Amino acid sequence: MIVLAVDCMGGDCGLSVTLPACRQFLESTPDVTLLLVGNPAGLENFQHERARVVPAAEVVAMDEPIEIALRKKKDSSMRVAIEQVRQQAAQAAVSAGNTGALMAIARYLLKTMPGIDRPAIATQLPNIKGGVTTVLDLGANVDCAAEHLLQFAVMGSALISVLQNDPQPTVGLLNIGEEQIKGSEVTKRAGDLLRAAAQSGDLNFLGNVEGNDIFKGTADIVVCDGFVGNVLLKTTEGLATMIGSFLRQEFKRTPLSRLAGLMAVPVMHRLKSRLDHRRYNGAALLGLRGLVFKSHGSADVTGFRYALYHAYDAARKQLLSRVQTRVAHAAPLLMPQDAPGAPVSATPG
Repeated sequence: MIVLAVDCMGGDCGLSVTLPACRQFLESTPDVTLLLVGNPAGLENFQHERARVVPAAEVVAMDEPIEIALRKKKDSSMRVAIEQVRQQAAQAAVSAGNTGALMAIARYLLKTMPGIDRPAIATQLPNIKGGVTTVLDLGANVDCAAEHLLQFAVMGSALISVLQNDPQPTVGLLNIGEEQIKGSEVTKRAGDLLRAAAQSGDLNFLGNVEGNDIFKGTADIVVCDGFVGNVLLKTTEGLATMIGSFLRQEFKRTPLSRLAGLMAVPVMHRLKSRLDHRRYNGAALLGLRGLVFKSHGSADVTGFRYALYHAYDAARKQLLSRVQTRVAHAAPLLMPQDAPGAPVSATPG
């Protein structure tokens, strides 16, 4: 039986989204128990044999400063949910709350794995091959050293090897061109480290990739800093919305276009499903000594249900131990060069 701790109060809509999503998830997943964390007054009417209420008196607001969320609100639903993972009462925690607060609290309570300096946010985007491309980091780390990008690649490889049963997923480094001489000093040095990791058998590194390669499915995993990754994610979501809106408008313009739209309904449904960002909701916070998944704050019931499923799937497939194994194997390469006792890089910066 998989146990998930759910921050029921987080997100833009709170209980109006999280509770219906939890009920749908419980009805479709027989081997899971949910710990519903939040104000007992709002949760008292939720009855299910595989759900239990864990009280929490406070809520972290979406615009809450990290310092207040971390230091002042010690009985928040977000913190109590993550505490269930720390105490091993749950295998994973899920929250749609404030991303910065979630990362700070998770890092404070769970700590990072040995060899990982900064956790990263990883999620999946659809590609034209009919599969997905995993991208990280998506906003946890705006400024990254080359060693951090290597850490992201190792953790992303572990994620995909577990979720897609692929022992050697391919890794690309997001850059402005495929040539090794292109990019900033950080990305060029990261390329050196990733090639060294490939030589040691820690990664299946393809080389530099460009933005369009994400949707071509050129690599299974694409690594970048959090600033670029977050802009990419929000742009992708906006583009999918724009395409759907444009097609609906075009098919209403004339009787002929309406007829064409009617004939295209099956294709439109498949396209809508492929581009629906709700299916990919539920980003893993990788690098912690426990599983935490971040849902979009604006997720609806369907989106939050997918986040629950992604956390369940990761727990069921023992993602945490698989990430720890890969990180331990690559440990000599992962430590930032300015850290005490850090090894000298195998390649020049």
